[in-house]
Formats: sequence, structure tokens, C-alpha cells
Amino acid sequence: MKKPFNNYAFIDSQNLNLGVKDQGWQLDFQRFRVYLKDKYSVAKAYLFLGHLEEYEKLYQALKSYGYELIFKPVIRSDQHDVKGNIDAELVLQAMIDYEQYEKAVIVTGDGDFYCLVKYLSEKGKLLKVLVPNQKKHSRLLRKAIKQPQDIAFVTPLRHRLEKKERP
Repeated sequence: MKKPFNNYAFIDSQNLNLGVKDQGWQLDFQRFRVYLKDKYSVAKAYLFLGHLEEYEKLYQALKSYGYELIFKPVIRSDQHDVKGNIDAELVLQAMIDYEQYEKAVIVTGDGDFYCLVKYLSEKGKLLKVLVPNQKKHSRLLRKAIKQPQDIAFVTPLRHRLEKKERP
């Protein structure tokens, strides 16, 4: 019997959410978790996000879908804008767990992850960079990977992953 792969996903939730919304649709996070498991054999999916008390119900739902949430405190500006940059947390967690996973799926379109993607690619630990918005992403990510097939896009998956209104 073949042993299932033990792959981990590291998800830049803000980049994923905004990347999909920019295209006029909303991601169904429950379906996305199932997709990661079925398509990429993702055993553990980390979702990195800023923590806001008013979203506790959402956080509980995300946990029930099978995500492990990694929070960063957010800062509110005088204009009430929220900033919770999770880049360092995502990179750190990918390196902390490095020996525990076979391959990594990095979900982002942000070029700030160039060094992580390049390192994982060079070490043979990168399974896929999954970019939320095909039209708005950093070209640095393409430079960081060794094989062109190591990058994929969420854009063509809309029919499978779009949140549907429930009656």
C-alpha cells in the first residue's frame, strides 16, 4: 500500500482573499481546503492572517474546515485601516516545519516570498506555488522556481472554488 504524501500548505490569506475578490468572486474556503487535500495531498494547511475580534465566528469556521490558523496582531491606523503583514510568520513556519513535510504548497502572488520559494525549489521541497490572481502577481515568483509546472493559478478554478449562496 502506497503511503500518502505529507505535504503542507502555507497560505497568505490576505493575498488569496483579495486576489480572488479582484476578479469578481469570493472563495469558498471549505472547498479550497478539500481541493488542497485532493489535488496536492495537503495534510496540514496553515492559514496566516491578522487577528480581529469581530471575526471570531469566521476563525472558528476556518478551523472546522481543517485549517491551522496562525495569527498576527493587527494595527489600526487613524483612518481605521487595518494592517497585519504575515510574511515573516509564513516564512518562519515553513522553516520550523521543514523536516516534517515532504513538499510545500505556497499560496500567494506576493514577490516578498521569492527567497522562500527559491530555497524550497532548490532543495526539492516545493510542490507548487498557487497564485490567486493570474493577472496580478509578482514575476519574481516565476524566477524563483526551477520548473514551469511548479506554478499554478486559482483563476481557472473559479467554477470549483467559488462560494455559492446557500438557500
